[in-house]
Amino acid sequence: MNTKVLFSSENEEWETPIDFYNELNKEFKFNLDPCALPNNAKCEKFFTPNDNGLEQRWEGHQVFCNPPYGKEIGKWVKKCMESVGGTRVALLPARTDTRWFHDYVYGKAEIRFVKGRLKFGDSKNSAPFPSMVAIWRGEVK
Repeated sequence: MNTKVLFSSENEEWETPIDFYNELNKEFKFNLDPCALPNNAKCEKFFTPNDNGLEQRWEGHQVFCNPPYGKEIGKWVKKCMESVGGTRVALLPARTDTRWFHDYVYGKAEIRFVKGRLKFGDSKNSAPFPSMVAIWRGEVK
């Protein structure tokens, strides 16, 4: 893995550590990964960038969302908040100073801050940012 890209804003894809995902999956029993690549999908049902998960229906699913961490992240977080039925769980950078955090997470989702830094994908190094898990249950608040 190119660590220069990993620790820069050039990389928007942060593959979820499988052990971390498995612990969440025990609790939530996910059945949809709306922003995956074929080689890193965490659920049997998933959407790739070609499917554009933002334009697909998530309703009624137990959703695990680890969105691209670039400029479009707010759109993914908004979709998590607005989708009804089922539970939506998002693994996100803990950026509490952002508009998307205040508009779609704070006061609207359960927030779990991750202790320490995750190691995404096959990286030997920890991420250069803290992470959090946001959970929206059932209907939109």
